[in-house]
Amino acid sequence: MSQYLFRAADGATPDAPVIFLFHGTGGDENQFFELAGQLLPGARIVAPRGDVSEHGALRYFRRTGEGVYDMDDLAARTGAMAGFVRAQLGPARPSRVVGLGYSNGANILASVQFTAPELFDATILMHPLIPFAPPQADFSGRRVLITAGRHDPIAPAAATQALADYFAANGASTQLAWHEGGHELRNEEIRATAAFLATP
Repeated sequence: MSQYLFRAADGATPDAPVIFLFHGTGGDENQFFELAGQLLPGARIVAPRGDVSEHGALRYFRRTGEGVYDMDDLAARTGAMAGFVRAQLGPARPSRVVGLGYSNGANILASVQFTAPELFDATILMHPLIPFAPPQADFSGRRVLITAGRHDPIAPAAATQALADYFAANGASTQLAWHEGGHELRNEEIRATAAFLATP
């Protein structure tokens, strides 16, 4: 990634947990940076900036319309992001590797999981939209929390449920936390995320 934020807690050891943060369209690497320190105290924080510009709004991969992805670009940028995550982890795996993404950030995070299910121990996917059939993968021992709005016009509830069903069918311990709104982040999602991360 061309730009990213990094912070290690004072006195953090090499095996300290690490959390990767992926912003939504129009956000940047600062979007969840301070929140992550509250959600997972003591963790190393890595927040890459999306390097695709859609009319000035930062994203992690190109699309040709709402919910219509440039699949070749997604594949290339998924591979690059997986390489970035591996490089940040280094030769000695941390005690816990967590990913958190919102909207477009949730989509690139999920795409990395599909191709490299071993990278993350736990992920929080906020308002993801995966408009294609993901490949079979083994998520045994992995944990996934999906948060979503029942009336989200961008990430329909049926697609969200299908993604949760996919992770569960492929071995992940999967939780789905709904709110009654749309594509906006709500406090109940943050509370659900905090509770999810409080369980190793």
